[in-house]
Amino acid sequence: MKPFVKTTALATSLCVAALAAAAQEYPSQPVDYIIPYNPGGESDVTARFQEQFWRDVTGEDVVISYRPGAGGATAWASLGGFDPDGYTIMNVNFPHAILQPSIRDVGYQTEDVIPAYIFHYTPDAIVVRADSPYQTLQDLIDFANENPGALTFGGSGTNSANHLAAVRFGQMADVQVTYVPFGGSAPAMAAVLGGQIGAGMTYTTQGVRAGEQVRVLAIATEERLDIFPDVPTFTELGFDYVAGAYRGVTVPRDTPDAVRQQLSDIIAEINDIPEFGAQMEENGYVLVDVPHSEMADWIAARQADYAPGIEILRGN
Repeated sequence: MKPFVKTTALATSLCVAALAAAAQEYPSQPVDYIIPYNPGGESDVTARFQEQFWRDVTGEDVVISYRPGAGGATAWASLGGFDPDGYTIMNVNFPHAILQPSIRDVGYQTEDVIPAYIFHYTPDAIVVRADSPYQTLQDLIDFANENPGALTFGGSGTNSANHLAAVRFGQMADVQVTYVPFGGSAPAMAAVLGGQIGAGMTYTTQGVRAGEQVRVLAIATEERLDIFPDVPTFTELGFDYVAGAYRGVTVPRDTPDAVRQQLSDIIAEINDIPEFGAQMEENGYVLVDVPHSEMADWIAARQADYAPGIEILRGN
């Protein structure tokens, strides 16, 4: 038994040494970047924007691939199966990665997918078709008050950021709405444009893409966005609400802290590139900078923020 123990210890020390060496020169080869959704969504778009600047910052390529399924859970549940060397990174979304394991067994826990960096959020927005009778958010609230449950909100999936946003809006406005889940933001917007649902609880990005086909009633940002100068924030309308889908980059849980920090530094440097920021803002995204050193506190704050909505979702 003793020789086996020695061999195991030696193998462990060699593995640790190899990871430490990798951390010192990271990245020294192309990095695989997994998107947990189908191509074309917000996670894919922002990763493609990052891809344009990755080589300039690191000297190496990043290779984007897709592992869709179960609102991101399929990919996040698989993350622990990759080598913890920083050469497989994955997009991760919040509140999705807090909501999903809080409500049911999805094969991972939030602690398994803690990001190295959060680089933007996609603000929540309530959107209706351009010919909708709802000219303002108050019009929509009035209808919901007069017709409890008749107002249908479409969004991307059950227990998603859109679902939570619909629940939180119902709480804030004291109205009863019916949430209709779709396979993503784009199908939900198609249902809005087709008149199958009354409104979209979606993102500013979808408002940008739809253009004059839709009317954006309110956005969940601290200040009005340049791309929507005439659209009020929820705060302006009396609701204390700044939220959306926060997106970051994560690695397997056992990845060395030094690699996490280096990845954090890379994403921070990309966020600082003016051309990257301009692309993001023109498409409806809001840059944020939550580095590795601040992540634990940020996650704890999000968990506390989402807790009341999670209780309602659990009861649905």
